[in-house]
Amino acid sequence: MILVGLGVLAYSAWLLEFFLPTGVSALHDPVRELTDSGMPYRDVFRAATAVSGLAFVLSGPPLVRMAPVHWTARMSAGSVSLFGVLAMVDAAYPMSPGLDLLMNLAFVVGAGSLVLWWPEGWRTVAIAGLTLMLATWLAMLVLMSLGPGHFLGIVSRVQALGRATLLAIGASYLYRGHLPRVP
Repeated sequence: MILVGLGVLAYSAWLLEFFLPTGVSALHDPVRELTDSGMPYRDVFRAATAVSGLAFVLSGPPLVRMAPVHWTARMSAGSVSLFGVLAMVDAAYPMSPGLDLLMNLAFVVGAGSLVLWWPEGWRTVAIAGLTLMLATWLAMLVLMSLGPGHFLGIVSRVQALGRATLLAIGASYLYRGHLPRVP
C-alpha cells in the first residue's frame, strides 16, 4: 500500500511547522491555517495536501480489491478516496467554509465502517480511532465557537495525527493479509 503510505506521509507534512518559521501558533491556530494566504510556506503545505489527496484517491481501487467483499469494507475504501478528493479541494481552495465539516464527516464514516467489519482485536483500534475523531471534532466545534485561541491548535494537531495513524493502521491491516506466505 505504497499509495496510502505516501498519502499519510504527505498528510503529515504539517509536522514541518516545527522546523520552519510559519508564523502559525501550534497552540491556538488549526493546522489548516498553514495553507492560508499570506503564510510564508503555504505553497509547501498546499502541495503536500494535494499530494496526499491524490495518493488517497488513487489508493481507492487497490483498497477495494484488497478489502473483503462487503459493503462496510467498500465504505472504508470509498471514505479514503472521498477524503482524498476533499484534501485536493482543500489544497486548491484553502480555508473553504464547510470543507472541514465534510472532511471530518468523511473520516468519521470511514472510521465507523472499520468498526463494523474489522475482527475483534483490530476492532478495538477502530473504536479508539473513531472515539478520538469524534472527540476532537466535538472539541474543535466547541473551541471554534469560543473564538480565537483556546488551544484549538493542539486539538487540531491531535486530530491530524490521529487521522494519519488510523490511515496507516488501516493500510497495514489490509496489507498483512496480502503478504506472501512462507512455507
